[in-house]
Amino acid sequence: MHQLTLAEIARGLADKKFSSEELTKVLLTRIAQLDPQLNSFISLTEDLALTQAKAADARRANGESGALLGAPIAHKDLFCTQGIRTSCGSKMLDNFKAPYDATVVARLAAAGAVTLGKTNMDEFAMGSANESSYYGAVKNPWNLEYVPGGSSGGSAAAVAARLLPAATGTDTGGSIRQPAALTNLTGLKPTYGRVSRWGMIAYASSLDQGGPLARTAEDCAILLQGMAGFDPNDSTSIDEPVPDYSASLNGSLQGLRIGVPKEYFGAGLDPRIADLIHNSVKELEKLGAVVKEISLPNMQHAIPAYYVIAPAEASSNLSRFDGVRFGYRCENPVNLMDLYKRSRGEGFGPEVQRRIMVGAYALSAGYYDAYYLKAQKIRRLIKNDFMAAFNEVDIILGPTTPNPAWKLGAKNSDPVAAYLEDVYTITANLAGLPGLSMPAGFVDGLPVGVQLLAPYFQEGRLLNVAHQYQLHTDWHTRTPQGF
Repeated sequence: MHQLTLAEIARGLADKKFSSEELTKVLLTRIAQLDPQLNSFISLTEDLALTQAKAADARRANGESGALLGAPIAHKDLFCTQGIRTSCGSKMLDNFKAPYDATVVARLAAAGAVTLGKTNMDEFAMGSANESSYYGAVKNPWNLEYVPGGSSGGSAAAVAARLLPAATGTDTGGSIRQPAALTNLTGLKPTYGRVSRWGMIAYASSLDQGGPLARTAEDCAILLQGMAGFDPNDSTSIDEPVPDYSASLNGSLQGLRIGVPKEYFGAGLDPRIADLIHNSVKELEKLGAVVKEISLPNMQHAIPAYYVIAPAEASSNLSRFDGVRFGYRCENPVNLMDLYKRSRGEGFGPEVQRRIMVGAYALSAGYYDAYYLKAQKIRRLIKNDFMAAFNEVDIILGPTTPNPAWKLGAKNSDPVAAYLEDVYTITANLAGLPGLSMPAGFVDGLPVGVQLLAPYFQEGRLLNVAHQYQLHTDWHTRTPQGF
């Protein structure tokens, strides 16, 4: 059962080959046996899962149907779940039990999805390796000595290891697409505003976006269908109709215009990954796509702009965690200033502290114009580059990451080296565009992803291209040894 995709589970439940309760018990047992190797979960919700599974079986018995009805999933541990610990991977929120469900959690629960637990993540979603979590690093199931990518590394590792068929993640600068690439999954960052951020603990509010992680584009379409839609509780949610993502999967790629930016193939890209990307292009050409070289001239400025904007927003968002309102509080403070300093110093880990300090500096008097304002202007130039490119092509294709996964701890002493792993993904967040990573092959036994970007609200186009590619390749079917 653990090898079944979401789509196969939906068919199996509809045909009464097994019940949701049976499937849930199998996966909970599997998680108990295998997750100690991976550390992909922070919290398991066995009682909730079995209750939801029984309810889903009862709904099916009463004639209800739906692709997510009875399907087991997990949530990245920054989606608030009522009465269940929502830690954000941080000591700061280790004892926090959310008093309500995030919109994403509520929508998927209403669709009948079964929540198996909350997955491990980089602390407050800050990281590219899932090593900054208060609960310890997550291991990559393809090689337990390597990182799974971050910050949604717990969700990615759990799905890749077949502990469950799909999970939610969030993407601020590539945190769905990058771990998807490093663990051989399909991961989708929707258009900014497509999925509600209400109840999603914020890192950088103008960049964060929730999305699905699964083994196939077909499964991502099913999960996104349950997550997407307008939410009046979220002021950044966009009131745009949600199409049937599954219905568009089988469209022909004949005449599809694919742009390949020349800037993607510079000195920083592993040449073996470049070869795999070119192979992916050839495969899509066989399916009728037309490929042309394009330019994104301001891409070189993306990392410096992102690492001003994101920390600036983080320093503002995380100011609420002060030891007074909620979150960790230090022992025996001598005065209010001591309470603030020690609660935040003890509650936040080194990476979060680093980004708060950078952000506070960028927003400080005398530096706002020099850093934050300039970064926002660069952000607009990057968006303009994409708008110009999409006048010529339908999608943009390139590598998801410049390198395959690296060894645990290899980049801990050089944060900038880890930041550079996001070079291909952060532009989509700065521009608010949808992006998808899909499996494209292996380098030294480690997975590699190819990234697709599309115009606003064209998630269906991305899923269509990825699905057609996956019908003609088998990279996404490979399973890590031992799982």
